[in-house]
Amino acid sequence: MSTRSTALDETVRAEVGHVLEGVAIDLIALSLNLKQAHWHVHGATFKQVHEQLDEVLADVRTYSDDAAERAIALEVSIDGRPAAVAKSAVADFRTGWLDALEAVALVADEVGAVAGRARSTLPTLEEKDPISHDLVVQIVDGLEKHLWMLRAQTR
Repeated sequence: MSTRSTALDETVRAEVGHVLEGVAIDLIALSLNLKQAHWHVHGATFKQVHEQLDEVLADVRTYSDDAAERAIALEVSIDGRPAAVAKSAVADFRTGWLDALEAVALVADEVGAVAGRARSTLPTLEEKDPISHDLVVQIVDGLEKHLWMLRAQTR
């Protein structure tokens, strides 16, 4: 009797798990930058932006957990520690106070970049593991919805 939790072979599981780890790490880094913006936003639309950033943050944290747990379900250990997150492609977020519109623009750029990197994994995931592919499609969909709502405020 097999105790393996998936029908994917070990090589495919490792490759897919590595892709999911990258997605999760980007999302963890994005969540930290979202909180930085959330704490430092000010201006006429402070309350609206402050609350919106918390909504985006809640979804991003869920997405990172989903990506990490999918990798774990594939029996691939991931590294979500601060040192690994520090190596993420997500840019360092600036420090200091942010006008609400500036915060929205900066966050939109980061959400767009993370969504783009996650989207770039889709061809590999579609070929290797349709379940992980579907998960990342849902993550990209959610990020792009937030991106639309953020960018709508800057036009």
